[in-house]
Amino acid sequence: RAALRRLLPTQLHNPAARRAPRPPPPPPPPPRADEGPLPDPYALLVHDPIDLLSSLWRRAFAHPLPTPFPNLSGYASRLDLWLLSYQRACAHATGTFPPRQAVPLPTLHSLLRLRAAALRRHPAFPWGASTHLLLRSPTDTPSTVPISRRKLEARFADAPPPFQDRVVQELLLLLLEPVFEPRFSPKSHAFRPGRGPHTAIRSVRSSFAAYLWFVSADLTALVDGLSPDTILSCVQKAVSDRKVLSLLKSGLNAPVRPGSVPPPEKNLDGLAKKRLKRKVLRKSRKKKVLDENEPKPDPYWLRLFFGFAPEQACHVPNYGHCGIISPLLANVCLNELDWWMEERINEYFCPSKHDSIWKEAGDEGCHNPAWPEFVPSAGREKTRKMDYLRYGSHVLIGIRGPREDAVEIRRQLMEFCERTFGLRPENSMVEIEHITRGIEFLDHVISRRVIYPTLRYTASGGNIVSEKGIGTLLSVTASLQRCIRHFRKLELVKGDRDPEPLPCSPMLYSGQAHTNSQMNKFLETMADWYRYADNRKKIVGFCAYVIRSSLAKLYAARRIIVNAYNVTSRYLKIPSMTYTNLEAGSLMKYRPLNGFCVIINGGVHSSSTSYFLDYTQNKRTTFRDVGQWGPCSLSIASFLADYLAIHDLS
Repeated sequence: RAALRRLLPTQLHNPAARRAPRPPPPPPPPPRADEGPLPDPYALLVHDPIDLLSSLWRRAFAHPLPTPFPNLSGYASRLDLWLLSYQRACAHATGTFPPRQAVPLPTLHSLLRLRAAALRRHPAFPWGASTHLLLRSPTDTPSTVPISRRKLEARFADAPPPFQDRVVQELLLLLLEPVFEPRFSPKSHAFRPGRGPHTAIRSVRSSFAAYLWFVSADLTALVDGLSPDTILSCVQKAVSDRKVLSLLKSGLNAPVRPGSVPPPEKNLDGLAKKRLKRKVLRKSRKKKVLDENEPKPDPYWLRLFFGFAPEQACHVPNYGHCGIISPLLANVCLNELDWWMEERINEYFCPSKHDSIWKEAGDEGCHNPAWPEFVPSAGREKTRKMDYLRYGSHVLIGIRGPREDAVEIRRQLMEFCERTFGLRPENSMVEIEHITRGIEFLDHVISRRVIYPTLRYTASGGNIVSEKGIGTLLSVTASLQRCIRHFRKLELVKGDRDPEPLPCSPMLYSGQAHTNSQMNKFLETMADWYRYADNRKKIVGFCAYVIRSSLAKLYAARRIIVNAYNVTSRYLKIPSMTYTNLEAGSLMKYRPLNGFCVIINGGVHSSSTSYFLDYTQNKRTTFRDVGQWGPCSLSIASFLADYLAIHDLS
């Protein structure tokens, strides 16, 4: 009977409940856009996202530049592009690019809700949300452990930006980059596809040969201080879509939690550095087991190369919750400065018939494409000309004229920044330098030297005439002091004027083959980084000397059969220890697998003519070349012979 009463409704056996009036149900909440019935996501995934982006790039380059691009909401409503943005965000968070077919159905439903919230103008998109997330990261695991309210608030205050913000930023980057790329000036080289420090250095070599005065400006403080209204006013000149502008405006004006911003680097004293180094060494001795979806850390050679980043390339702007689209927004604002400088360049150009180059008004390009670094001696009057280059927030202006013109250009530049952006650069950040002092830009030094080449040409009648000429040659060399400073910061050398290599302590517990392969990749990357430097062979040779000496000291400390430098020779193939007093077990313990160890290649292919730069690829040398460094007994046959000598197969 008791079991039957439990199955019956409560009102039948509870007379008190039957007499009491039932309260009316509360009214249902108004339906939201992200809580309505969701369509089938598989029915919306009908287009290839690469085809959609290709059509957007074609439309953007075919669109007339003065008028803003009309419609971006049609592309923003495509679920294919949202799925591509999710894949790119997953690649950044986990290190793997998930296939399109592997995305589960709940994630597609979350993308639909995220799309509806991003394209809805009222209320605005919840940038930096900590709770009620529409889309979670694949690395987020649900927690079932109870936690106090104070700890929960502290965790929310220090939480990084949510994963859904990264997905929205990826979508905005895919949509805005094709629109602004045809509007950018060819004088800017940072944060753009297909451009970088190498294109900037090549532009210096080909276009800055004849300039005497240089105006170098650091506009980092100006770029960091741009207001949201200034950024939106620059964006509205190219984009007229209200939904995209509303989403961008909310990302710029939304408050940012202090914990989501990475703290600035602290300048540590000597004692604090020693304590931190000991702490890092203690942690490095323990093997860290990565989580299932945790991305692998960068390899050691890549971390070394990132330590050589120039000062001009280290700063990345960040505006509100815009994240990865902040560099694009900085380029959009500074594009006004680029086109203003283009007008000043055209106005300043004044050809002279007495000059040896740029005699006519139409000769505004390179004076000699075959040898752009050489400038012949000028006549009584020089052609006045100016050129401009910008990498991120750093500006370089070359002027062929008197110093008074450089002072005037500097004044006009500062007034334009104050009038357009509402901020005036500091006087110490805008300097005027002569080329004889050497202008440092992207860890390269721009200078010139006088040469006397022999000019050969065919005269009338077919006779070949050889004449001794005189002129100046532009020299773009890698800064050796900057290179030493980077090595000292990475704790691979000690000293400044006469640097002494230090043992490579981070690779203390790595195998010899792994260590050599890491240093091979680092040297190849450094040779590629200094590809446009006149002293490329010297600077890469110095890097190879530091790396080889550091590893030689490391191997000597680890008692591995790799000799440190001999007193009379730098030949490192001679073993530094004998095996007469060692047993077979200890011999195999200290002896590396010689036949499978990768050696360090340091050869750099240089041009036979010192006046011309070699643009060919590096020659990959082998361990049979004279002077190459590697362990003793490099052949597999020698390794097998040693192995058979130790282990008696009988």
